[in-house]
Amino acid sequence: MSIGALAERFGLATHVLRHWETMGLLAPARDPAGRRRYRADDVTRVAVILRAKAAGLSLDAIRSLVGTADAVQRRTLLSEEAEALRSRIAAAQASLTLIECALGCGREDFTQCPHFQREVAGRLAPAADRDATRRQSSSAW
Repeated sequence: MSIGALAERFGLATHVLRHWETMGLLAPARDPAGRRRYRADDVTRVAVILRAKAAGLSLDAIRSLVGTADAVQRRTLLSEEAEALRSRIAAAQASLTLIECALGCGREDFTQCPHFQREVAGRLAPAADRDATRRQSSSAW
């Protein structure tokens, strides 16, 4: 299969496949004229890369995962990725809570909301005080 056909099959630009090749994610065979020829295992590899990207993995992480035959190393990499994902989810949840609090504030200007003002005051405090305040605070701001 040509690079154009493979790119079309997955809705990708050909430069994406070339980039993945330079990163070591793909290693297509070459015909006598030097053109890339993708086989069934390359098609599967592209599907794996796309699925891993959809899961939030970086290309470097994907390269490490698909490049090792060591199950323990692969499990360690996946554990690290899972922890990073948990952190991103927690940050997104905190952001959503903040936005929902602003939407639910009865004030015309959310900057006049007591929760918001407490958060701003907490940000002005030294770092150690801010951390203690965050742990004690139950407000969304």
